[in-house]
Amino acid sequence: MTIAEVSKKYGLSQDTLRYYERIGLLPNVSRTKSKIRFYTDEDCKWIEFIKCMRSAGLTIEVLIEYVELFQQGDKTIESRRKLLVEQREQLKIRMKDMKETLKRLDYKIAQYEKVVVEKEKN
Repeated sequence: MTIAEVSKKYGLSQDTLRYYERIGLLPNVSRTKSKIRFYTDEDCKWIEFIKCMRSAGLTIEVLIEYVELFQQGDKTIESRRKLLVEQREQLKIRMKDMKETLKRLDYKIAQYEKVVVEKEKN
């Protein structure tokens, strides 16, 4: 796939895809003879992974570390597992915080709705 096709498919700008390549998140994007990027299915799997992890709140730095470990091969399996476990724990904390925020928002909205109903009665 071309960079334009990948950009459209995954909702990422071409600049973002180039940036990911430049910083090592997509280290092995192949090129055609005329130097045009060509994304393989494997590249696309990495893009899906990166998008998923970014939406879960993982930082670029953590993802770079993960990719670097992955490139080192099976000797880093335990390190990668630990990194993902740590990120899962941080995500659980963020999710708990978000649930609390949602409860507070629901309460505040309910309070405003009561005021609106009262004003409509008058």
